[in-house]
Amino acid sequence: MSTSRQSPSRRSFGRLAAGVAGAAGLAAISGCAPGAGKPSRSTPLRIMAINHVWSQAIRRRTKEFEERIGRRVSMTLLTADQLASSYNVKLNASGTDVDVMMVRALQEQLVFAHNGWLTDLTDRVKGDADFGWSDFQKAPRDASVTSGKVLSVPVVTERPALYYRKDLVEDLGGPPKTLDALLHASLELTDRRKNFYGYVGRGQRNGAVSQWSSFLYSHGGDFVVEGKSAIGSPEALAAYEYYGKLLAKAGPPGATNMSLEQAMPIFAQGKAAFYIDADAIYSSFLDPKNSTVRETVGFAPFPAGPAGARPHNIPSWSLGINRFSLLRDDAWEFIRWASSPKMVAALQADGIPGARASAWADRKTLASFPPQLAEAMRVNAERGLGYDRPRVLQVGRARDIVGRPLVAGILGNRVEPVVRDADAEFADFLVRDNRHKES
Repeated sequence: MSTSRQSPSRRSFGRLAAGVAGAAGLAAISGCAPGAGKPSRSTPLRIMAINHVWSQAIRRRTKEFEERIGRRVSMTLLTADQLASSYNVKLNASGTDVDVMMVRALQEQLVFAHNGWLTDLTDRVKGDADFGWSDFQKAPRDASVTSGKVLSVPVVTERPALYYRKDLVEDLGGPPKTLDALLHASLELTDRRKNFYGYVGRGQRNGAVSQWSSFLYSHGGDFVVEGKSAIGSPEALAAYEYYGKLLAKAGPPGATNMSLEQAMPIFAQGKAAFYIDADAIYSSFLDPKNSTVRETVGFAPFPAGPAGARPHNIPSWSLGINRFSLLRDDAWEFIRWASSPKMVAALQADGIPGARASAWADRKTLASFPPQLAEAMRVNAERGLGYDRPRVLQVGRARDIVGRPLVAGILGNRVEPVVRDADAEFADFLVRDNRHKES
């Protein structure tokens, strides 16, 4: 999801990839823009961010930062669609009226990097011992790098959690620790006559890919290996077949139309035994207004597959600096402050998971989470990979291709021929996507 407590659209930034070549040309033409002009002390530091619990928490604290740098901070919080539209307009025009940008390293960073819209932060993060770049967890840290350059700093992280009904697993020896056990328990607990399902999860072609990624990795597969499609591998095929069977045999009807917004309420209303999705949504199951399972919901780490438990641990939101900003030094000071060990620990203690290993090692920062969930998050963070989708320019198109065999499996169709076709299509896509990168 990407997954945050608010569920922003994953499609919003896809439109930016469509005009990659033209935008890159604009960026090249305006390459001198970063050196233009000199702002006065009255010029505010402008931050554009998603309307998210992290952004809201930081905005409440900005007076402290303003006093530190002697400059006013203007922080604009937008929906995902509004943010995408604003970036598209401002950055295509080499606009200097945004300094700090809240971005998703796994969704739009490659496009922004290709277009020359993000400042290279490599020297700043690695040359600042007090900042402690090595303190950031490896998976989110690696996701912040594009073409060898650090282009963003992760501030919010996300992993999958196994949500389960405690009252239903007592006779099963507790929550399943393996994917085989999850499938067996889901099938056993399904009772379609009573509209009760062993498992609910995302099945929508595009939206399911990010959650399926952990099943793929735990089967020993990946999206891309050595620059080539790997979704036709035996490991990927096994992951496709497993996920399809899980939802086809133990899931609710209409699963192929379900994204987060449709799957989550089914578990919250007590109609499913198991659900795997972003750990950031846990509070939805504890809210008496929306949930009937708040007394019975349990939390567990992602179950182990043939290759072990290999969930994703991603930076759902990060901070970067507009390359055309005239306040890049102050923008960096904001990022240093907002992602400092002290701030990350404080926000994580308030229930907003960060990316610093030191915060995760301090159990006091996890006290606001249910104890079971805190432990599941900690374990998944240690095991996690830093991406939950193909790392390509045209992310939306890639997810459509990769998601096609998922739909086939959920519909009960033979998966192998669909995987074969999707693998060929994805291989061709990767060639074209790489041409975009080189253009």
